[in-house]
Amino acid sequence: MQIGDVNSARSPFQQKRYEEQKELQSVFSEVLESVGIAGYETADPITSDLPLDEQIRDAWDGWYQLERVGRYRNAEDPAELGGKFAVVIDRAYREGGYADPKSFLNTLSTDELKTVQNVHWLADSIDVHSLTEEGALNLLIPPAAQVDLNRDGLTQSGLAYGIRFPDSTTPKPVADAFDAATAGLSEMDRSLHVLHMKMPVLLANIHLNSDGSFSHQVEPGDPNFRNPMLEEGYSYQQAAQEWIDYLDYFKSTMSEHRYESERAFWTDFQSRMPQDA
Repeated sequence: MQIGDVNSARSPFQQKRYEEQKELQSVFSEVLESVGIAGYETADPITSDLPLDEQIRDAWDGWYQLERVGRYRNAEDPAELGGKFAVVIDRAYREGGYADPKSFLNTLSTDELKTVQNVHWLADSIDVHSLTEEGALNLLIPPAAQVDLNRDGLTQSGLAYGIRFPDSTTPKPVADAFDAATAGLSEMDRSLHVLHMKMPVLLANIHLNSDGSFSHQVEPGDPNFRNPMLEEGYSYQQAAQEWIDYLDYFKSTMSEHRYESERAFWTDFQSRMPQDA
């Protein structure tokens, strides 16, 4: 199966969710680029003649209506929540919120901040003063379209750091290959491969002593925090090959089903990428 065959691997509902997510990322990438901020590497050009504020409302509504039976199925009054957040992001666009998110968040009422908190499933109330620029910006962006503003390999929303792949910095050929290779997988299996893809970021910031014992860990926000996936010479092709080599080496320690399914995924993903990816 090639990248163009990806639709056939998803159920109609999964395919619709995928399309709505891509539309959301494209529209909010346009919003961010209008204020000089990089959006998604994978964002498609906007072809609609509608004003951008209308596209924002349509993209949010299309994505949110599907997520009401998923992410927001246990939310209190989900219809009201979606409508209230639509008002917030409309204001953010019209009032310069994406250019200066912290200042904009400071203009929101307690009820509006509560809406933002609930949309992003934040455990604690929002303290705008404590937010980084990335953490503040992503509160004004729907969860599926949030960006890695400082390019550290993590996506921060509020005070929370999230791991996602593809993220806003992932090259389009690699993102397309990953989306195709994971099409039709369960959410759990796909999430596991997302974690696998981000292991270089996590491991690069754990430091060991000369005897192999743990020394220290560099935390996000520290100037020494590394994202090797954006360093010169990083190869997604090589990363996939290293997983294949790992599976071959430890084949005898795992079930035949696990070995075959995992190796099939990494081989498929690798084959879909350009050789220089």
